[in-house]
Amino acid sequence: MSVFASSPGQGSRAGLWQYIGDIAGNGLAGKRRAAKRGPVFGIIVFSLFAVLACLWGGLALAVRGPQPAHRALAAGWGALVLLALAGAWSRHWAWIAPFLPGAAALAWWWRGVRPTNDRAWQAEVSRLMSGRVEGDAMVIDNVRNFAWRGPDDFDERWETRRYDLSRLESVDMALSYWGREAVAHTMVSFGFGRGEYLVFSVEIRRKQGEKFSELGGFFRQYELSIVAATEEDCLRVRTNVRGEDGYLYRVAMPIEAARALLLSYVATANRLVGAPRFYNTVTANCTTIVYRMVALIVPGMPLDYRLLLSGYLPEYLHKLGALQGSGSMAQRRAQARYTERAKAAGPRDSYSARIRTHIRPQA
Repeated sequence: MSVFASSPGQGSRAGLWQYIGDIAGNGLAGKRRAAKRGPVFGIIVFSLFAVLACLWGGLALAVRGPQPAHRALAAGWGALVLLALAGAWSRHWAWIAPFLPGAAALAWWWRGVRPTNDRAWQAEVSRLMSGRVEGDAMVIDNVRNFAWRGPDDFDERWETRRYDLSRLESVDMALSYWGREAVAHTMVSFGFGRGEYLVFSVEIRRKQGEKFSELGGFFRQYELSIVAATEEDCLRVRTNVRGEDGYLYRVAMPIEAARALLLSYVATANRLVGAPRFYNTVTANCTTIVYRMVALIVPGMPLDYRLLLSGYLPEYLHKLGALQGSGSMAQRRAQARYTERAKAAGPRDSYSARIRTHIRPQA
């Protein structure tokens, strides 16, 4: 029965005040419950942030931290994060205090990790290519044309070459696998007729004595380079010397777009000479950089997971209708494999012609 239905009098007024008091009491209790929920929510958010910061900062210090103290610094950062987490959940707020300057110091250090072209590089990436257009000719400095006998046994040759842009006639995509189906190194080869090809390969610049680390590619361990090379160097070294598995696909691209892509490679390489940048396993690698350049030429190209899992890049281009020829993807992949053809090529053979026996000549 409603309190407002009571007869006038003292009892009615007492019931009204009791009703108001109940409302006020319930409101205070709700505020207390909300106050309790608020800190818990904030602690959960802080904990998620701290755990992510611990993982990222620990790996960044372990991979890229100042030597020889990088492991100690990574362990110290982890200890700061654990102390902060313990302080948050036990409500000892003072324990969180060291975390804040530690995070600021980590951000300041990371901001100062900058790329440079001034290091003791391994021979195969010791020089940066650059290029210029002179009339109808493109001149490329530092074209790599090594004669490889083994991984550490080669004749080092860097050349300046001229290419007639009016004779540009084809674009081929080469992929090199080293054991995992989803991961491959992507290279692009431009054909100028009469057996002349120029390969571009986006690679890491490893320092002398440095080993490759996939984890390092996430944490600014390597600078980025674009290598311009002959096919006898860039393709042959991977199949015949390093034991990788090579595939070659002809890309169905109008000559105007092919020329624009070629000039984009040269422009990007020229920028790296004056403004070095880091390689990144996800955002700046051999496949994503090619995609960005092509996307400027052919707007509307869809993003796809196969741009990261580069071993499946042929399936992506097949779906877009960007590969020359016909047949199923399985048939195309079988035809594109040139590993055995490369190994069988003799010194008097035309290497580029030998690995292209599956490609139909231009009409």
